[in-house]
Amino acid sequence: MSAMVFEGTVHAFGRDVDTDVIIPARYLNTSDPAELGAHCMEDIDAAFVGRVRPGDIMVAGENFGCGSSREHAPVAIRAAGVSCVVAASFARIFYRNAINTGLPIVVCPAAAAEARAGDRLRVDVESGVVANLTQGTSHRADAFPAFLRELIACGGLLPYVKARLEAGETA
Repeated sequence: MSAMVFEGTVHAFGRDVDTDVIIPARYLNTSDPAELGAHCMEDIDAAFVGRVRPGDIMVAGENFGCGSSREHAPVAIRAAGVSCVVAASFARIFYRNAINTGLPIVVCPAAAAEARAGDRLRVDVESGVVANLTQGTSHRADAFPAFLRELIACGGLLPYVKARLEAGETA
């Protein structure tokens, strides 16, 4: 499997960004990724969806994704065009939902503290290196093991299991 490297412009958020802010409850009557993505972060940054470009990177402080357990939140982030999220820490249920829905997330407190909106980051989830290309620095995070990289590359847990079953493998 090839290395998973994401490079994009930083969209910075603070600590304790909860799932109600990521995708407000008024939009939970749909599971359509495009519709969810169109409303991603609108209560905290109404211009976010208009600014984000495919491949951009969301950066946040501690406890990103806290609050309600809704898989709609990582789906909305991916559908908005964000390639991965780097944060000082993630709420446990969000971490699990992100992986299960195919959103790469990286815990890297030093990179999250340093990154500013508009910086360019390169995130290599295989090596665990988060490089701030704007500031000329790099930080080490935990690398994703091969099976998680494969799961992310497939688009999440359900497509991963389906692909394995179709290949005659046991999931």
